[in-house]
Amino acid sequence: MFHCILYHKGVTVGFASCLSFVFLTIPAAIAAKLLYGVSLADSDWLHGSAESLLTVTNLVTVIAFRQALKAKEENAPVMPESATSYAPMTWLLVGLTALAGVTALVPALMTPEVHTPYLGGFMDLPPEFVTWGNPEPENALTVATWIIHVSSLVEFLVAMGFAWRWADISGNQTWKGLTWGLIPLHSSGITACTYHLFYNQIPILVPFQAFLTCLGNTTAAYAAYRIAVSNNWAFPLEQLYFLNMDKGDVSATGSEVKQESPSLVGFEDLGDALANDNDYTFLVKLFVGCAVASYAIKYGELFFDFPFDANVYLGISVILVPSMLNAFKWYKRSQDPKFEGWF
Repeated sequence: MFHCILYHKGVTVGFASCLSFVFLTIPAAIAAKLLYGVSLADSDWLHGSAESLLTVTNLVTVIAFRQALKAKEENAPVMPESATSYAPMTWLLVGLTALAGVTALVPALMTPEVHTPYLGGFMDLPPEFVTWGNPEPENALTVATWIIHVSSLVEFLVAMGFAWRWADISGNQTWKGLTWGLIPLHSSGITACTYHLFYNQIPILVPFQAFLTCLGNTTAAYAAYRIAVSNNWAFPLEQLYFLNMDKGDVSATGSEVKQESPSLVGFEDLGDALANDNDYTFLVKLFVGCAVASYAIKYGELFFDFPFDANVYLGISVILVPSMLNAFKWYKRSQDPKFEGWF
């Protein structure tokens, strides 16, 4: 990934920071097991703190990508500093990661229980106010933790849309391969949300998510390699001949560049739809939308019985249907750029 991005040093920081999420989630999971004898997903304060790092990763990636795209589309004489230097996004990453650390450290000093809510559950509705539907289990996610999960999915789609757009405005079509390569990782996020939707009662989803994550890391790495090769980077180990590919002409010029439909057709187009917003209003609107969706999920599912039934087949369907629609949407767009998807 480090060699694949031209004028995208901030995006590189975003993708690379995913390693911090992986490394710091491990001690959180160990703590949940040693302290409470449960999985990380069943201890909300640890779970929310750990998962917030993934939101940080996605935010840094989206902001840096957005700034680079805006400069490119406006034919700015120079690219923004976040695109040509690692420093701005690195400092943003450090600040947000420190903030995420505080959300774990503060409750840790207050003798938290297994189901102590993330951020004190300050965004949750008062229990006495929730009088409808089924009673909520103790391991239910708080609104704040749901916002982290929903925003991560949406931010990931936005980043995928940015990669697709960059392919068109830069003329380097290998960037669309990155969108394809990220699909399994997005499906991994859908799997995590599905697991929580059923109150962590379908254990087979845990190894299934791990498989999708491994697959997505592999496909994203290969997509990044193709971008690097298209930018005249050569793999240093000649003996790995199977990685050497014919660069060919990956740039589309003139009429070969397909322009996307300007209408809002899905979450991945939020970056385009909110292009006139500055970074702050963009993030505020993104947060508000994810918060509304999180309230709807947390309290809306209480009206139904299926989240409490732990039906494996239904859970798999909740994952596969949107994942297949997502993949088919990008396939149709590669054939017909005016195709308007379903989400």
